[in-house]
Amino acid sequence: MPGSRMTVDSVECFVLHLPALRDFKISGGTVTRAGGAHARVLVRVGADGLTGWGEATPAPTWTYETTESIVSTIRGYLAPALLGHPAWDLDGAVRLFGRAISPGYTLGAPLAKAAVDVALHDLVGRALGVSIGELWGQRRVDEIPLAWIVSGADPESAARETEEGLAAGYRAFKTKVGSSSPEHDAERVAAVRARAPDAPLWIDANQAYTLDQALRLARRIEPLAVSLLEQPLRANDPIGLSRLRDRSPIPIALDESLVHPSDLATFIHLGALDLAVAKVQRTGGLQLSRRLCSLAEDSGIGIVGSGLTDSALGLAASLHLFAAFGITHPADLNGPQFVRSPYVRGPDVVISNGTARVPSGPGLGVEVDEDAVRALDVARPAWP
Repeated sequence: MPGSRMTVDSVECFVLHLPALRDFKISGGTVTRAGGAHARVLVRVGADGLTGWGEATPAPTWTYETTESIVSTIRGYLAPALLGHPAWDLDGAVRLFGRAISPGYTLGAPLAKAAVDVALHDLVGRALGVSIGELWGQRRVDEIPLAWIVSGADPESAARETEEGLAAGYRAFKTKVGSSSPEHDAERVAAVRARAPDAPLWIDANQAYTLDQALRLARRIEPLAVSLLEQPLRANDPIGLSRLRDRSPIPIALDESLVHPSDLATFIHLGALDLAVAKVQRTGGLQLSRRLCSLAEDSGIGIVGSGLTDSALGLAASLHLFAAFGITHPADLNGPQFVRSPYVRGPDVVISNGTARVPSGPGLGVEVDEDAVRALDVARPAWP
């Protein structure tokens, strides 16, 4: 790095509408529509002529942060706090973000904070000429198996989507549930299992069920060899999740409940989970996600990997995190299934037969075409 005093001198936001490839629905609503566009906030952090990039995925059907709130949070609060800060001080940046936007029940504005945190990691890696894994001194695997996402609303659609994944070379599947009754959802899961009888299979309710509904579903699908049931109840219901875990025949994994590492500590203490879902954007970036994964590992809690329909930047960040902890359960990094990344210059993250190669280039290992980003930017000047 050109001097330990290299300080952040610019933070910029860009809003891109990425081309959507397929329909994607969760219990909270529609995420993408084929032929439409999916908003993305890209962040560029500069220091001494060097640049790092990160991304945030506005997800109002999943959490409270919108395109507008992410942009205003970064421009109005995180960027002013970060300017003049040493770029290498990643831990200090997390503390600055916490003072600029304080937590409520848990970490505040995690998607906005994640975009800037990831950009800082990319910047420092590029300054040193090393990948994120080399920066951390922690990279246990070079490839991450992926799960194909099935979100069809009926058994027939679920079966077609499963066959599409098989044709694309995927051998693991994740099925979205919670948009209908447990009985109907069980039929959809059975349709996936019938088309992929030997594949790893997990299901995700995105907080849609009551305790009774989650138990009904778990008991119905127990014969289908489902590896885990993800976030069946509300994120802020540790007592209900503890009771469910005691009675469920399927292991319980938590996603939306685990925004800050301290959330994981609480749910472990209450015996409310079997596995922790690692998700870079949900946990405010790579720095806090590493702490969450380390806590899970040290506590004997299994880790599974997930993303937030990430494009190339977020996908690469997740791959570095999952490789650092040797996560071998097929990860839900579904971005390439649903969106394109037209801002990338040169080769994208390599995915072959349902397996992603962890990038080895400096920083995230993704080359951003800044001219393309600026040309695609649709951010309104009136946004703060």
